[in-house]
Amino acid sequence: MRRKPLIAALLATALLTVAGCSGGGTPSTETATAPSDAGKVTGSIKVLTNRTDLVQDGTMKKYATAFNKIYPKVKVGFEGITDYEGEVKIRMNTENYGDVLLIPGVLAKGDYPKFFAPLGSTATMKKKYRFTGKTDVGGKTYGIANFGTANGFVYNKALWKKAGITDWPTTPAQFLDDLKTVKAETGATPYYTNFKDGWPLAGPWTNTVGSAGCEAKAWDDLATSDKPWAEGGDLNVIDTLLYDIVHGKLAEKDPTTTNWESSKTQLAKGDIGSMLLGSWAINQMRDAAKKAGEKPDDIGFMPFPVQKNGQFCATMVSDYQLAVNAHSKHKDAARAWLDWFTEKSGFAAKEGGISALKADPLPAVLKPYEDNDVKLVERSEAKTEDVNAIDDAAEIGLSKQDYRQKLIDVARGAQDGDLQGYFDDLNKRWADAAAASGS
Repeated sequence: MRRKPLIAALLATALLTVAGCSGGGTPSTETATAPSDAGKVTGSIKVLTNRTDLVQDGTMKKYATAFNKIYPKVKVGFEGITDYEGEVKIRMNTENYGDVLLIPGVLAKGDYPKFFAPLGSTATMKKKYRFTGKTDVGGKTYGIANFGTANGFVYNKALWKKAGITDWPTTPAQFLDDLKTVKAETGATPYYTNFKDGWPLAGPWTNTVGSAGCEAKAWDDLATSDKPWAEGGDLNVIDTLLYDIVHGKLAEKDPTTTNWESSKTQLAKGDIGSMLLGSWAINQMRDAAKKAGEKPDDIGFMPFPVQKNGQFCATMVSDYQLAVNAHSKHKDAARAWLDWFTEKSGFAAKEGGISALKADPLPAVLKPYEDNDVKLVERSEAKTEDVNAIDDAAEIGLSKQDYRQKLIDVARGAQDGDLQGYFDDLNKRWADAAAASGS
């Protein structure tokens, strides 16, 4: 399955017109409270998910069986949706969009109260959960993270060691030198863009905003910035590195022919050296290594090659957020499932994700970060709605693939232009959009 965490969750809000739409009626403002007596919770609920693979292979049914040991009077059904964003945004014009669902990225944050039941005050929720700012509207939290992810480069340690590289690069220039060495010493493709699939150019790279500057409010700051691509800014550092990788012929020869599923096996075998992804991808790469007869432990994870005061930083960002349909007739049962799934199921750990619960330890896949004192920065999403509004008006698409595909095309000579000219154009469009919006 092509796993696309976070990308859809950051799509431009303009894709869904929700003005005046309240799911076919006026929703209840009743809070979906956590049930205190499991034995009294009853009802039949439907859970919508983008993980069609887990529905088809019976994994979700196993979760439901475990849930029913605590909540025996709740019947849980699942619907896996391949085009999750596309189909759910249509369903949300009615009241029939499941009892528990992943909040579609196309839905404007300010419209959450029209569609979802509040889960509690954010002041209280944030003491227990990470990423509550993602769904905070008017002081109330409307979703709990499926899990979170830390950003970095998934890489083949054995391949890099074969090239004579054992230490993590600390600067973009050193990272580029290491890629050149990998290419020269092993003949492997040092970096793989996954240009054709597109989404790996969107979420993972944009989610790195905050890593380069080690700043939790880096994303929020875009709402008041006139030149996000100015020298020294996170977007400048991030996109310059991608440009330099491609311009230096350190990526695949023909980016228009890439394939996400096969890239996992290629990285596992050492045909590819590295890819920028979230920590969720590590287990998928290790599974690919097992299937290919390679060593899963050869799959490593390194932070973005920038340090602040001698320390690496990596952003932690939320995956999809689980929410309760404001129109659900069984809100207690829906909330029971949501709480159990995020707190008791073990789903986050199995996926290599960071639990929404602050009390839970980091997943095993992030041990290299813990061992090397990488600072994890939970990125603020308080001004996401403002950032998205400017981004939409500027028609850039920070969390879409198009603008970085153009960046790559410029870098490889498939389109006219140069890096600075592209940055100047992006800055002008951003500034004009911000001025028009009054930001």
